[in-house]
Amino acid sequence: MRLGLNLGYWGAGNDASNLVLAKEADALGYSVVWVAEAYGSDAPTVLSWIAAQTSSIDVGSAVLQIPARTPATTAMTAATLDTLSGGRFRLGLGVSGPQVSEGWHGVRFTAPLGRTREYVDIVRAALRREKVRYDGTHFRLPLPDGPGKALALTVHPARDHIPTYLAAIGPKNLELTGEIADGWLPVFFSPEHAATHLDHLSAGAAKAGRTLADLDIAPTVPLVPGEDWTVCADSVRAYAALYLGGMGSREKNFYNQLAVRMGYGDAAAEVQDRYLAKDYAGAMAAVPLEFLDATSLLGPVERIAERMTAFAEAGVTTLNVSPFVAPENGAATLRTALDAVERAGVA
Repeated sequence: MRLGLNLGYWGAGNDASNLVLAKEADALGYSVVWVAEAYGSDAPTVLSWIAAQTSSIDVGSAVLQIPARTPATTAMTAATLDTLSGGRFRLGLGVSGPQVSEGWHGVRFTAPLGRTREYVDIVRAALRREKVRYDGTHFRLPLPDGPGKALALTVHPARDHIPTYLAAIGPKNLELTGEIADGWLPVFFSPEHAATHLDHLSAGAAKAGRTLADLDIAPTVPLVPGEDWTVCADSVRAYAALYLGGMGSREKNFYNQLAVRMGYGDAAAEVQDRYLAKDYAGAMAAVPLEFLDATSLLGPVERIAERMTAFAEAGVTTLNVSPFVAPENGAATLRTALDAVERAGVA
């Protein structure tokens, strides 16, 4: 099981310390550093900045939003980042959610499975430097009855194949990931609740004549070292409350629905009720301690090592840690994670 680092969103006042973390992860031999985007900082610009100041660590998008770019633009971005980084780019994609897709990008949130499949098809065709012709349900290239012509990417990526990851949550999306992607980027991954998710991935992989061994299972997991794991859990409450309560509408919050499927239905409903009523402290308090523990790495290094063993046994191949600590403790936290994975004997 490899270690990765997820820096999340840029522009939250911690940019300088995040660059320090990326450099430290590079020096420690971490496999990959990921950055996110929503409706603030974009991922490619940040990844370029990190790639220019690191030497061996991969840089990945977790994720590029599918409604934000045409497939051709994403292929151009992937090829450019892979070239500039010397073959270190990983392309993570996601459909985002209805509020961002329709409210920010002006793209209807319809048929996410079909759109994702066609999107990945076109991106890969472009990265193969084929003349792109596509007659799909959601994308048509060139447009019919117009002056457009089939074009090929003019730059050569550093590699013949750039790894593609999907951020999937629902069962059907998980099957699609197993079928067409090189890796899966889950959130709120719990070893104790992983079997059902992996069954869906396996079913999709089987459609393509593959197995789970062909996929990189790469969850992002909050990391908070400390003597008392219950106190450490409090550092993750705001993050969990935001996603369970506020990332989406009451009717369509994929993270809340995930918590329900994990058996936290009553608590998920209370978190959402309180969050949407702007009782943020109440929403944070309503996140079950058990949920935080199941989906995070908390406490002394020995306890973190035990949980890392559980993640590895559940099928995780790249464990992306996200330090929920003060900036000045970030580098030490990355070293703690490295110590823990070595103690666990799963590196």
